[in-house]
Amino acid sequence: MNTKATFHSLLFAFLLSPLGAWAQQQPLSGRVQNEAGQALPGVTVFLKGTYIGGSTDENGRFELREGKPSNAPLVLVVSLVGYESQEIPLTSFSAATPVVLKPSTLLDQVVVAASRVEETIGQVPVTVEKLDQRQVQQLTTPDLVAGLGRFKSIDISSSSMLTTSFSTRGFNSSRADRVIQLADYVDTAAPSLSTNFGNLLGIPVLDVASVEIVHGPASALYGANAFNGVLLTNSRDPFRDPGLSVRLRAGNRHMLDGQLRYAVKLGERVAFKVAGGYIQAHDFTANNQDATSQLIEPANNPVGSNLGYDAVSRYGDIGNTFTATGGALAGKTVFLPGYSEADLIGGDNKTYSLKVAPSLSVLLTDRVKATVGYKYNITSSTYQAGARYRFENSGVQQAKVLVEGRNWFVRAFTTRDFSGGRDSKTDGSYNLGFLGAFLQTQLAPGFNVPIGGGNTRPGSYAERYFGTYATVYNQAFAANGGNAAAAALTARTAANANAPLLQPGTPEFAAARDRIIHNPTPGVGARLVIRSLLNDGSAQYNFKSDVVDVVVGGSYRQYLLGSDGSLFQDSREGGRIRNYEYGAYVRASKGLVNERLQLAAAARVDRFKNFGTAFSPRVSAVYSAGPEKQHNLRASFSRALRAPAQDNQYIRLDVGRAILLGNVENGYRGYTTALAPQLPGILAPTRAADLATYEYQADPLKLEEVNSAEVGYRAQLTPQLFLDVDYFFSVYDNFIATQNSIGNVDGTRPTPQQIAAAAPSRFQSPANPTRVIQIAANVDQQVRTNGAGLTLNYTFATGLVLSGNYSYNELLTTKFKPGTQSFFNTPKHKFNLGASGQLLERKLSYTLNYRWVDRFLYESTFATGTLPRAQVVDAQLGYSVPSLRTTFQAGGTNLFNSTNYQVYGSPSFGRLVYVGLLFEVK
Repeated sequence: MNTKATFHSLLFAFLLSPLGAWAQQQPLSGRVQNEAGQALPGVTVFLKGTYIGGSTDENGRFELREGKPSNAPLVLVVSLVGYESQEIPLTSFSAATPVVLKPSTLLDQVVVAASRVEETIGQVPVTVEKLDQRQVQQLTTPDLVAGLGRFKSIDISSSSMLTTSFSTRGFNSSRADRVIQLADYVDTAAPSLSTNFGNLLGIPVLDVASVEIVHGPASALYGANAFNGVLLTNSRDPFRDPGLSVRLRAGNRHMLDGQLRYAVKLGERVAFKVAGGYIQAHDFTANNQDATSQLIEPANNPVGSNLGYDAVSRYGDIGNTFTATGGALAGKTVFLPGYSEADLIGGDNKTYSLKVAPSLSVLLTDRVKATVGYKYNITSSTYQAGARYRFENSGVQQAKVLVEGRNWFVRAFTTRDFSGGRDSKTDGSYNLGFLGAFLQTQLAPGFNVPIGGGNTRPGSYAERYFGTYATVYNQAFAANGGNAAAAALTARTAANANAPLLQPGTPEFAAARDRIIHNPTPGVGARLVIRSLLNDGSAQYNFKSDVVDVVVGGSYRQYLLGSDGSLFQDSREGGRIRNYEYGAYVRASKGLVNERLQLAAAARVDRFKNFGTAFSPRVSAVYSAGPEKQHNLRASFSRALRAPAQDNQYIRLDVGRAILLGNVENGYRGYTTALAPQLPGILAPTRAADLATYEYQADPLKLEEVNSAEVGYRAQLTPQLFLDVDYFFSVYDNFIATQNSIGNVDGTRPTPQQIAAAAPSRFQSPANPTRVIQIAANVDQQVRTNGAGLTLNYTFATGLVLSGNYSYNELLTTKFKPGTQSFFNTPKHKFNLGASGQLLERKLSYTLNYRWVDRFLYESTFATGTLPRAQVVDAQLGYSVPSLRTTFQAGGTNLFNSTNYQVYGSPSFGRLVYVGLLFEVK
């Protein structure tokens, strides 16, 4: 017997077996309409608990050709965005009687993210926001995540047009490593940087069925780093929602945006789906000329100083502190002019993103579905963390396998990031700070530096500039009777004229830039190589009973970190750094008092390679009052854990003024940076004992922990008025913050001799073992925050819905240890006001939103300063032509081009407007 042929025959029979069985069933057919008797096209109709279903046509009619399998539930589920879903027992279903859908209220929404099981939003024990498919497609921002700022208590940080992160309840940043972002429960973070780049690895926008945002700690169900929130995007199922969707947009800043989704059922058991898109535009460029905070550059001069100064958005403005041999310049720091961001990216401010996500789903039974999927994204963009990075042709690949039933799932995925090829001849990503600095250290033609004995060596542009400046300064200082200001002006003018640096636009500048951005050698080149892997496997089962519902699950995660030494403590020749974590969770829930009181408790145990074992509990209660349970009171207590990001654990990045090091081995001993201004006097024999005053010690990192209590009230006060209000109070232990110290790179405390040897360079020379060291470390003090949020929605009619929300967040702990930054980065007050609706028999749709954000302090390891108040107006308009299956669209964000900074050191995001169309065939 031919075994291979037999296997293929059996497989073919297995895939086609339902066709014969279902063909013998009587098809289910019917019609769906609204309360006015108008047909509703695009309504999803399926048998509950199965993947058997379809959607209504232009006349509101549906037909389930496969009929009802013998083991299917006897319930027909009929649903449409904006309407209340209906569940109709088949015993009472009649094709002659139309199914009538009524407009839904916000309490009718069903969410899954809060408890990892389906529940109506009224019974959710924590604060949750949900966007449906229509709301997602009406967002006006080029990236989905960037549009979430119009909702309560969500903070958005954009490094550039397509690089965005979100956070809730404080501690906002451009990397948002205190929240997790999931697409169909698959993590979308790039493993090297432990961060999400907006929706770049998320679900393509036309394939998004809904977006759910859980506010506050969620480690009990999601594990570490579901610390302050969870963002879950859910995709459209190809069995229940087949069809073709195409969206085309064009706008100012040379924006072109094309998105596509195509899903088709190949028989009754197999469905194929592909979604993706391409967007490009001219990005906004950072140009902040404020002086870098002295928390980051202690020796900085004020803006406009003729000694020069280190500006936030200027790179290569290296400082040199002159010693006693500098004459009148002794003790002063002179800074090079440096280069702007526009200079360094060579005028190429184009940003783009290309994404493709195919998948294949197979019904193993009418209740069990298997899916294999793949995502590929490549982008050019700018990202800000400890530095500004230009990502060129960089991206992420992800593959997943999922098998799911009605009450369970098993899934696995692998994610790999890349930043161009490892071959230095190809395009890749680079560090703007390194590029600016290494342009200054290129050898200046014809310039030599004496090294004694009549010998010389080739000198750099920086050395020539500083030497010229010092010579002229001392001459002018003596000639002008000790007038330091006049001497500085004369010296700067002479240095710029007689010792010019490499000039943008010249062949020499272009050649040097090309060498540096393609060189990955630490300390010489600016190229950033990331090539890390994340492997993840998880499973969950939901046990339902009349006594108690129980959910159990677990997961395992492995990191394989690689950067060729450009970011981590690895090397090009060595293997990747291995890290792992795993855990298991359980949740039990029970309805009491005629299902009006919902009690739930959850707990998770996690094990980490570097941090041992940790426990995360959550308990909650929800009471629903009123004849239709329209008044819902909730209370919860949660403990969550934050594992330090992978770079906090394993980074090794020399940024000149400091070296950034991972902190999971033996900790660090040294001295606080307050020692630097006391040099060299502190090293005198008579004051040597004073060194002990400045001693610094940091133990290896531990998990950060938050304990948070929340109360809230969610209600449909009238059929038109919806209210959601919440208050939380959080206490953080082992708070992870950035700390700077003066120490040896091996973690030991330097001797006075080592300090003296390194002090002339302000501890910036890579050759010295004693440096300014920047690490992530736990703060030995509790940190407290609290906040509140309010949402109101009033529906006058289908054509007019008014909405508003207000958010309050406050960092109650105001005094931190010296050298510590909290990175709270959240405005105390902000609000949104909006209007939306559908007119002309729902053919005309519109949204309008006004966002107000108060000024606030923004801290990061790259730049620290105050962001000004922002007032932004966004709008969208759509007109549908059913006969053409097309909706014509126009819209924009920041219509009045107002100041709109979200990250200190990043650009202000101005007006972006577009026109386009959306073509859909169900």
